[in-house]
Amino acid sequence: MITSTSSSQVKTVVSLQKKAKTRKETKQFVVEGMKMVSEVPQDRLVKVYFSESFAAANVSFLNKFAKEQTELVSDIVFAQMSDTKTPQGALAIVKMAQYTVQDMMKDKPLLLLVENLQDPGNLGTIVRMAEGAGVTGVILSPNTVDIYNPKTIRSTMGSIYRVPFVIAPDLEEVFAWFKKQRVRSYAAHLKGKGWYDEASYTGGTAFLIGNEGNGLTDATAGQADCLIKIPMKGQLESLNAGVAAAILMYEASRQRRKEYE
Repeated sequence: MITSTSSSQVKTVVSLQKKAKTRKETKQFVVEGMKMVSEVPQDRLVKVYFSESFAAANVSFLNKFAKEQTELVSDIVFAQMSDTKTPQGALAIVKMAQYTVQDMMKDKPLLLLVENLQDPGNLGTIVRMAEGAGVTGVILSPNTVDIYNPKTIRSTMGSIYRVPFVIAPDLEEVFAWFKKQRVRSYAAHLKGKGWYDEASYTGGTAFLIGNEGNGLTDATAGQADCLIKIPMKGQLESLNAGVAAAILMYEASRQRRKEYE
């Protein structure tokens, strides 16, 4: 059992939790909690750490993992390894998945392009909703918050394991790829000429979601095939990025479901 914070394993976990650079270099990240740990794909699981008290109370859960994959940690040390104020007592190091745009190209793909989003909780929630709405892939601009940020990971509630995503260094190339694949792109925008629920999303579709405060850059909005509006009462000018994404994704999901009824 690990009882010291000077342990190299403890230092590795803490570094993965706090430093995006470490995550990128090792191509690994950390997940916490029983649900996130239990859903890790076996071929991507590196190591599982359990606090002493958790292990004593959850023997059957520990038995799901090979002994060589697990490590017991004193409660005090585990608290240092965790990124949460009230740790559940289980965390794991996981290998990053490597996706390509081809992994997203299902029949009539439904894609989400996220530009410069900065809130980790927002991004995690969007990935979670993307899975629920049947989105086939998420494309991230280089300046978007790290998808492996611990807060983002927690907010995905496990969807991080199942939703393909890529970080695109050049969005112009992405739009060229959209055109080649006959994927029509839609941006929710104040200058939109039609309501979001008037367009058809039953073919290849990509929704563009921008920064929380500034929305999409003019360059990216200008690349969209169509600017659409979400109606709002009162004096609101915009919606939370995650809320806007959910409205658009689920409208596409509704249309596609209707098409096959």
